[in-house]
Amino acid sequence: MTLVFASNNKNKIIEINSLLGNSFKLLSLHDINIREDIPEEEPQIEGNARAKARFVFNATGMNVFADDTGLEITALNGLPGVHSARFAGENKDSSANIEKVLSLLINSKTREARFRTVIALILDNKEYIFEGIVNGTIISEKRGSGGFGYDPIFIPDGKIRTFAEMDLSEKNSVSHRARAFEKLKNFLIGYG
Repeated sequence: MTLVFASNNKNKIIEINSLLGNSFKLLSLHDINIREDIPEEEPQIEGNARAKARFVFNATGMNVFADDTGLEITALNGLPGVHSARFAGENKDSSANIEKVLSLLINSKTREARFRTVIALILDNKEYIFEGIVNGTIISEKRGSGGFGYDPIFIPDGKIRTFAEMDLSEKNSVSHRARAFEKLKNFLIGYG
């Protein structure tokens, strides 16, 4: 089965290819010649995932899925949430986003957070939603060089290392994205 993943994020594409396996041919936006940034203007993570999938489906008619992920920090009333990628500005600078989070939490004793991924799938003109959540803690300084985004400051519950300190297989065994994509994969395997 061929699916478009509505992303040009190379790190995400590598991660998703490793999660979905060889049963699916995954195309990126680059592969189908969509070069522009898809607007992410919805107030909720689910809305952004749906909007991205619909944008690609309307442009191509191809089966597509899109995801949106947010880091939701308890002490910040759920922020950065839907604004995670642009928390420190429109240029999507991960280091600046991390610094902003750490500065806002500098005096906070509450460090609980969760990563939440929502996937919107459009398959044969029908829409489906899948969600994955992992709870954890925000640490006070960056650790690790792997991963991307907020991975260097997030330790999932039950672990002692940040996502950025884990190799891809370990991260995929517990991550929010892996949990959502496992639901997507199981749905696709059973589809039809």
